[in-house]
Amino acid sequence: MATTERTYIIPLRKEYMKAPMYRRAKKAVNAVRTFMKKHMKCENILIGPKLNLKIWEHGMKNPPHRVKVTAVKDDKEDTVRVELFGFDFKPKEKKEKKEKKPAGIAGKIQEKLAPKEEKAPKAEVTTKKDIKEKKPAVKKEGKKEEAAEKKEEKPEEEKKKEEKP
Repeated sequence: MATTERTYIIPLRKEYMKAPMYRRAKKAVNAVRTFMKKHMKCENILIGPKLNLKIWEHGMKNPPHRVKVTAVKDDKEDTVRVELFGFDFKPKEKKEKKEKKPAGIAGKIQEKLAPKEEKAPKAEVTTKKDIKEKKPAVKKEGKKEEAAEKKEEKPEEEKKKEEKP
């Protein structure tokens, strides 16, 4: 694998001064690309996340005047990876796409026909509020049981009174 690694200081001010204030950071990114195309003789330029953050650090209107970068050219893939000096280039990790379920009747039919996945029971999570609520509830339960017994006794006593006369 043939790779070439070089360090450059890219002057951005000369380029972004040609653009209006509200486009300066975009112009600075394009300046990095054109500089790398000229010096590394490659069309496919990948700018690293740290370099991108450095250019956009003070907003769109105020990019840095110059940037020190490390450029790594990979002849096999025909690409140049550019990253801020002192950092390694790490490409973005692609996230897995979620499957979109069809909406409406088609989605409901598909759910019924598809095999059902077993759902694991969820563990109960207790919070401080739950603990505080449970303590008084225990005391109330004892009173509730006593009240329930008294309610049951009253109808029996009434029945006995009704039977006597």
